[in-house]
Amino acid sequence: MASFPEAGKVDDEFFKTLIYPGLGANRQEVKVGPEYGVDVSVVKLPNGLAMAMTSDPLSLIPTLGLRESAWLSVQLMANDMATTGFSARYAQFVLNLPPWLKVRDFEIYWQHIHTFCEASGIAITGGHTGQIEGQQSTIAGGGTMITVAPFDEILTSKGANPGDVLIVTKESAIISSSILALSFPKTVKDTCGAEVYQAACDLFYETTSVEESLAAVEIGRHRQGVTAMHDVTEGGVLGAIHELSSASACGVEVEVEKIPVGHAQQQVCGYFGIDPLFSVGAGALIMTAHPGKAASIVTHLQTKGMKAAIIGKMMEKDYGQYLLQGSSGKPLKHPGTDPYWKAFFLAFKKGLK
Repeated sequence: MASFPEAGKVDDEFFKTLIYPGLGANRQEVKVGPEYGVDVSVVKLPNGLAMAMTSDPLSLIPTLGLRESAWLSVQLMANDMATTGFSARYAQFVLNLPPWLKVRDFEIYWQHIHTFCEASGIAITGGHTGQIEGQQSTIAGGGTMITVAPFDEILTSKGANPGDVLIVTKESAIISSSILALSFPKTVKDTCGAEVYQAACDLFYETTSVEESLAAVEIGRHRQGVTAMHDVTEGGVLGAIHELSSASACGVEVEVEKIPVGHAQQQVCGYFGIDPLFSVGAGALIMTAHPGKAASIVTHLQTKGMKAAIIGKMMEKDYGQYLLQGSSGKPLKHPGTDPYWKAFFLAFKKGLK
């Protein structure tokens, strides 16, 4: 029997058992609908075009700040959309605001959302705004971003093929480490040191993978280059690989020791007792590429000052999903609830500063 997780998004079993059987009308123009591990939906339009859409919660986290919350609200959806190989054009925001939020604070929050959207070329086209009695969550509603692009050029996380090369950009646990440092500064300074604290804080605005997504497809799309992309959110780098592999109906072989983890992430995650490879890591990007193009893509990203590394390859589905570490291997399993959530709320409950 499917059940809700302790925190965070539902798992594959919950989705397939309770959500997937009820998707409304069956319309032929919907070419990619709701699926586990898939960031965007795709609806075919006339004249060879298609509309891609993605939705996510909006953040309003007092311990972070209004600007930082607005950044996450915009950027995490923009990251999802960029995995198509195209930028978002339009956005809708549904704001279910807590009763303690003052009008002046909302004005500041919304101004930052406007500024971040404007800088990314995203028009805000509508939504809903109101206060909700009893709303005490760090989630302030939800949003949807939309783009229109040539149908044949749109990528999804379903596009990987056996033999494709697996690439990761940046490093693991970028956002989880930065939020923990920003939320509990005294604790992180006292236990990990001032330099680690500052390095972790500096990671916060690295939580965008839009530039990497758009740069990678400059080499090519589909069999001429990038075949699939998936941004790293809940479940971390390994969770993203598990989801992409499942969405593409492929096996995967991951060389764990090649996955980059920065020093600050190692220290902060170590203190809070979470595995950086399985911890929410927005800013990093998983992609697969045709084996003849993978090295060129990595080099192209590196010449633009973007970190990228080859960490494995896609296999036939029957192979399964495996982690290789040294001379041993073990099955890759999704962690379920991201360990970040428990660590954050436990620290908050303990009153860590």
